[in-house]
Amino acid sequence: MDTHRFLGMALSFVPGTDASFVRQMEKCGVTVEDFFSSSQSELSARLDIRFAPFLDKMVRDEALHKAKEESDFMQRHGIVSFSMTDDDYPSRLTDIDRAPLTLYRLGHANLDADTMMSIVGTRHSTSYGVRYVGSLVEDMAVYFSDMVIVSGLALGIDSAAHEAALKASLPTVAVVAHGLNTIYPAVNRDLARRIIAAGGAIISEYPSGVTPYRSRFLERNRIVATMTDAVIVAESAEKGGAMSTAAVASSYGRELFALPGRIGDEMSAGCNRLIRSQKAMMAGSAVEMMGMLGWKPKTVKAAPKQRDLFPELKGNEKLIYDALRFNQEPMPVDALRERTGIPIHDLMASLGEMEFDGIIERLPGSRFSLIQY
Repeated sequence: MDTHRFLGMALSFVPGTDASFVRQMEKCGVTVEDFFSSSQSELSARLDIRFAPFLDKMVRDEALHKAKEESDFMQRHGIVSFSMTDDDYPSRLTDIDRAPLTLYRLGHANLDADTMMSIVGTRHSTSYGVRYVGSLVEDMAVYFSDMVIVSGLALGIDSAAHEAALKASLPTVAVVAHGLNTIYPAVNRDLARRIIAAGGAIISEYPSGVTPYRSRFLERNRIVATMTDAVIVAESAEKGGAMSTAAVASSYGRELFALPGRIGDEMSAGCNRLIRSQKAMMAGSAVEMMGMLGWKPKTVKAAPKQRDLFPELKGNEKLIYDALRFNQEPMPVDALRERTGIPIHDLMASLGEMEFDGIIERLPGSRFSLIQY
């Protein structure tokens, strides 16, 4: 690690410093080298700060000591840092109010890629949300072979986003709420290893030894929300981490999409509200979203099958689709027959056709649920 990068990281260990202070330093022409080599009185004068405990030389020396310990840890584990004072700090984060002073990266993913998309959602995901995430990422990979998929490594939709990226051979970045000496949740340690092995990365604004707390997950969400061009909320209840991510994304002008769900589905309530309140656009197929984002394909491997959120159906299939769409739980055959009035022989034939076409899925106990987007 060169001196400038080391000192940029050391600045983040000084209590009381934040993104606004770094911007004040830049405005006053004070470099990180100046910050750690100048006297307290000189810094006070140049920064126009009468009194600030973090300008005390002992405080700055302690920060340098902590930075040296962190640098040794990073060297042992192949971790690199990106500080606000570095030229290669992710450009999308530069202007946000609470930009992280330093990001730590384990892995090799490009944090400033041309095309980046965040996918977030509930930990209590359903097959509907997971399948949509899989199909969207698969189709996006046809047009953008180097797109970076960003999420938070949580269970549910986050994990589905990372898994979909790995399956589609796209780099994926997991933003975590703790130091990189561990992985939380522990059940996703293997997923984290596979992300790194496939050219992705695990990143954090926290140095080693920092443990995950609830407030840190909310802090983490602002990075997920702002380090990409677009944020997709695949599934979410009325309240939750994904909704806070959506709020941050909207406040910073990121393009926000939400996957609509059936009325009454708890895990679609948040998405439906975002769409209803016009805070988010309705998530659709890759081609539709590319058009809304103004993205131009780089390379097209093969034309993907287009998946419509609400397919054009007629007759018995439309009756079945509508029954499943507005029912909260998967429906058994008897309930579908009673709801639609379709004779059992015709019902089974239509169910078979819809399953073959990828519109519904058959679950244990001869129950059926929509999987069409």
